[in-house]
Amino acid sequence: MKFIVVIALIITFIDCSKSSNQDEPIDIPPKLENEVDFWLTKSNGSTKLEKQNLILAFGSTFNTYATIQVDDSQTFQTIDGFGFTLTGGSAEVINQLSASKKQELLQKLFGSNENSISISYLRLSIGSSDLDSSTFSYNDMPSGQTDVNLSQFSLAPDMVNLIPLLKEILAINPNIKILGSPWSPPVWMKDNGSTIGGSLQPQYYGVYAQYFVKYIQAMKAQGITIDAITPQNEPLNAGNNPSLLMFAPQQTDFIKNYLGPAFQAANIATKIIIWDHNSDNPQYPISVLNDAGAKKYIAGSAFHLYNGDISALTTVKNAHPDKDLYFTEQYTPSDGDFGGDLKWHLKNVIIGSMRNWSKTALEWNLANNASFGPHTEGGCTTCKGAITITSSSSYTQNVGYYIIGHASKFVPAGSVRISSGIAGNLYNAAFKTPNGKKVLVVVNDGTANELFNIEYNGNWVIASLEAGSVGTFIWQ
Repeated sequence: MKFIVVIALIITFIDCSKSSNQDEPIDIPPKLENEVDFWLTKSNGSTKLEKQNLILAFGSTFNTYATIQVDDSQTFQTIDGFGFTLTGGSAEVINQLSASKKQELLQKLFGSNENSISISYLRLSIGSSDLDSSTFSYNDMPSGQTDVNLSQFSLAPDMVNLIPLLKEILAINPNIKILGSPWSPPVWMKDNGSTIGGSLQPQYYGVYAQYFVKYIQAMKAQGITIDAITPQNEPLNAGNNPSLLMFAPQQTDFIKNYLGPAFQAANIATKIIIWDHNSDNPQYPISVLNDAGAKKYIAGSAFHLYNGDISALTTVKNAHPDKDLYFTEQYTPSDGDFGGDLKWHLKNVIIGSMRNWSKTALEWNLANNASFGPHTEGGCTTCKGAITITSSSSYTQNVGYYIIGHASKFVPAGSVRISSGIAGNLYNAAFKTPNGKKVLVVVNDGTANELFNIEYNGNWVIASLEAGSVGTFIWQ
């Protein structure tokens, strides 16, 4: 049996003057070639998504280290992508960069070169989120007025920052997938006349379904394809600004009798994904999917992890194995610790969601300013973007950049998750890419440095990770 081992080449120079025969041939071992690339981020931030100058090559050394077994004969879900929410606030601050600096950043985020993390999935708010400078929908009306024909529908609020920036992103990666989620419908459709909380009035269910149709068609006219939507961001969080309360029976009714038929009538292929809230309530999406009339229009369920456990995704998968799972939001806090956030998010958001059938892993806000803005009145004041825009000529990369980068850079859309065993504190997820490469993302969740084996097809490689550190390993 062959084994893969980490081999450090140490060249020993022979002092020929000590040889009795100056012409005696010297046996020099053949030069070994690296076969496994290794990218590392350390918990203390001293190394951030850097390729390591090591030789990982086949050998024959036996050891008793913990072993992660990778098996590409066992396959699971196909991956749609990794990324962030491109909020209106993100677009606003990124557009404040100079043209050259903005292009540098967009290439770093969305490009395919050695220095890029190759983001493959974006989430947008349909209308404003709480990380916009102000609240708005695409059909705002003066108080007391309605527009049931949606004759005043307009993407104008997003034509200044968001849509122009999206076009620049699509020029770099035209295949990026986009998910749209509303934080609130137009206020005149709600029962409380406020951007905060309240419920969608049943008399406007049909109108609101057409609002989604118009949004998808209007974005398409701008050259932007919306791959999927959720009917409501965090439907049980009525305290955000903006927000909407939408209980499971309401979401079921809306999809079954209005949104699904409206998409069908308009020949819209955009996926409908339900829930889009925390992992503490798997019964919500299960109950919606239990209605056969609604289920036929639904592609899957989306989750956040501000409450609950990531295993809730598998709970829903077991109840409805024919429907997909998506992880769509988790934020890193303004007062967070780099190492603590790195470890928790890799373990739960990246590895945890993937091991529980998710097709996506998305962090929250892509970018903000040094004051963690902009945001609406009452919106999140502690949500830290992956990027902080510090001036027109500078920006910094925060922990979210590296959390997503350890997957997005190496696992493109169309990759398939393959089997990999958990070895002690070494949480991991493995993938096979469309070009046949194997990718293993590992986080050391323990408190001590670990030496371990990666076993594949009866061969192995010895690797090491410091406590709290993250490694991505790639081989053909």
